[in-house]
Amino acid sequence: MRRVPSPAEGGGGARGRLVFALLAALAFAAPAHAVQPDEVLKDPVLEHRAREISSELRCLVCQNQSIDDSDAPLAKDLRVIVRERLQKGDTDPAVLRYVVDRYGEFVLLRPVFALHTLLLWLTPILAVLLGGFGIWRLSRRRPAAPVRTLTPAEEAEVAALLRRE
Repeated sequence: MRRVPSPAEGGGGARGRLVFALLAALAFAAPAHAVQPDEVLKDPVLEHRAREISSELRCLVCQNQSIDDSDAPLAKDLRVIVRERLQKGDTDPAVLRYVVDRYGEFVLLRPVFALHTLLLWLTPILAVLLGGFGIWRLSRRRPAAPVRTLTPAEEAEVAALLRRE
């Protein structure tokens, strides 16, 4: 019978190489983007700007992804609009303003801080304050009245009643 060397003795090489290859692949894996090759601009500077803007815009179909990460047809249309505006010479804020004017502020992944979004921004703070106030109120409650023990005379009376039954 042939003895298989332990991993400490240098055995298990194939398994070790497989694990190493998987870890290396995961370490160098790039984030998946839904940008199609036909959408990519030839100018790397403009493409970088388009990616930056796209990362700030919400896919209106998926709602929790940027248009850069979404495969939805509307997200593709938005990516194309962003690139067209950049090619026409718009600045980054102008492109964002154009998309917001066309689709509304909901298209922004990070909502603006304004009077009409104040409740949205302050709700987490209010929740923490209300929770802290509730905990404070609970801690200030009076302790329950101490349990009163029976006097010796009361104990004798209870014993007498129990004996009678």
